[in-house]
Amino acid sequence: MADKQLLTARKEFVDRVSPDIILQLLDDLLDDGVLNDGEKNFVIQKYKSTADQARCLIDKVRKKGRKASEKLISRLLERDFNLYEELNLAPAPAPASQPQLPAPSPSLPQQEACSSPELFLCSEQFKRELLEKDASSIYTPKEKADRKRWALLINNVKFDRKSMLRRGAEKDEESMEKLLKALDYNVEKHKDLSAQAIDEAVKKFSQREEHLQSDSTFVVIMSHGKRDAICGIHYDPDDPASEDHLFSIDNIFEHLNNQNCVGLRGKPKVIVIQACRGDESGSIWVSDSAPKSTSALEDDGIKKTLKEKDFSCLMSCTPGTKSYRDKEKGTLFIQQLVGTINAHAKKDHIVELFRKVMKQFEDSNMQMPSLDRTSMANHFYLFPGL
Repeated sequence: MADKQLLTARKEFVDRVSPDIILQLLDDLLDDGVLNDGEKNFVIQKYKSTADQARCLIDKVRKKGRKASEKLISRLLERDFNLYEELNLAPAPAPASQPQLPAPSPSLPQQEACSSPELFLCSEQFKRELLEKDASSIYTPKEKADRKRWALLINNVKFDRKSMLRRGAEKDEESMEKLLKALDYNVEKHKDLSAQAIDEAVKKFSQREEHLQSDSTFVVIMSHGKRDAICGIHYDPDDPASEDHLFSIDNIFEHLNNQNCVGLRGKPKVIVIQACRGDESGSIWVSDSAPKSTSALEDDGIKKTLKEKDFSCLMSCTPGTKSYRDKEKGTLFIQQLVGTINAHAKKDHIVELFRKVMKQFEDSNMQMPSLDRTSMANHFYLFPGL
């Protein structure tokens, strides 16, 4: 019974639910007719601490019986999937003598692109014809025998705060590493890093000498996050001092731009971020300042170049929204991204692949991936197998 589930989960709910989720649940339950205006206002005005508000809310709903409790559980599933999982609020299996009722679940994107578990290879003919037709609009790939491709993969799973454990994130790591290696990238992999360690890893990666022999790179970072930042493993959302444990996404572009990463100058740099982007307003994206102009160049070997160019970045969700993860299969975003690249990289360039990923989420009420800060002037084809 749902009311009994709430009673069992009561303590953990009180300890873990956030102030924003409390307010959202109150509005939802008012819309559902579970609470009236007086009851909603009582929770907000009578109690000032989040724990007291959570305790009052769950007790009020639980005492209204099974249907009211089911509404709260359903709304919590919509608002905070991770907390719903942590509280083990999924319905218990029906007895064998009765038909199994489906558990309430988020509206997931269509999984057509994920039907291909292996990478489909590009044909020599397709690559040759494409380069003959429009080579000036395509980033020139190096021959396989002459290149040294490297990718960076960072995955934060375990945090100091145990309730922030990202169950299922290991599946994302396995899937991304397998995909990157199939695309002929050597993978530099890190796990459970602090914000400072993430910054150091990205900076060190940008200085790899092998990039001079490369034609492109991938940087994939998976963790909890806020609007424009990635959470290091020491981050605690309840500690105001934890802002020091956030890694700014802007630093990725700073370390890999044309000024600081000579080896990848003029080469495609693909950034993939799997993280929630929070409920706060956060900072806006800004462009790097343009380099100061010089009236005359004394050395004919010197030429101007844009500071930030040749990037394409796909975020798992839009600003202010959350990204969802299955505790066994991994995140919806990484599942869909890997499946899409596996199935379509043989003929599509990277931005078109990203568009197809977003298309799969179009009818979802959970999240929408976001193509951010993309500055690729040409099409970047992965040409898998070649």
